[in-house]
Amino acid sequence: MLNNVIECAREAGSIALQYFRQDGRIGVENKLNDSDIVTVADKASETCIKQYIDRYFPSHSILSEESGEKSGSADYRWIVDPIDGTTNFFTGLPFWAVSIGIEHEGRKEIGVVYAPALGELFYAERGKGAYLNGRRIHVSSEDHMSRSVISTGFPVDKNINPDNNMDNLEVILPKVRDIRRLGSAAVDMCYVAAGLMQGYWEMNLHEWDINASTLILEEAGGYVTRFREDRGISLVCGNRAIHDQLLSLLKK
Repeated sequence: MLNNVIECAREAGSIALQYFRQDGRIGVENKLNDSDIVTVADKASETCIKQYIDRYFPSHSILSEESGEKSGSADYRWIVDPIDGTTNFFTGLPFWAVSIGIEHEGRKEIGVVYAPALGELFYAERGKGAYLNGRRIHVSSEDHMSRSVISTGFPVDKNINPDNNMDNLEVILPKVRDIRRLGSAAVDMCYVAAGLMQGYWEMNLHEWDINASTLILEEAGGYVTRFREDRGISLVCGNRAIHDQLLSLLKK
């Protein structure tokens, strides 16, 4: 099934790439506000993925960002973000990805994150490690915050809700080498899995944002904790040392 998921992600990524940096074709609509958008490419990518599932795994359930949940008779569920990082995509920045996770009886079994504009394919199968373009990856061994590059993000309601991660940023920024804001939770977590960054935290995410990349990060030796229950999915991740240090600093 891993090969099927990779094939599906590649097909969807190829479709999305046809719209990337094509201003006349991209089309955009607001969902919640100007910070929460969807493009025709999101919908085209999602349609491709759903058609693939219906063709090869018609009994499987689907949870997808743009069209919600579809129940199936099998104990498998696909968790789909057709383009994670839509603002980057719309702006023309390459940090966006097709993210597909597979659960069996509620347990994560397969994770695939394909970033076509970067030429990067991350994938993992439970118990078999994590890979980037066929090469085994592992989280960083760095255990000092002062030598760590940490990524974060901000909720889409940041303009009206003061609980918008600025307090955490104020505490953590002075303690680390630097902060990055890549704009795609799936890419952030995969980069931590590959040891390219040492940690990541964000608030108010959704299951489709982080399902596939959570398995990839854990199979790369990383740790993931949901540090709040009142702000969507709010998680922190990294190797054991950096994860624990970040967790101790974050507002609970």
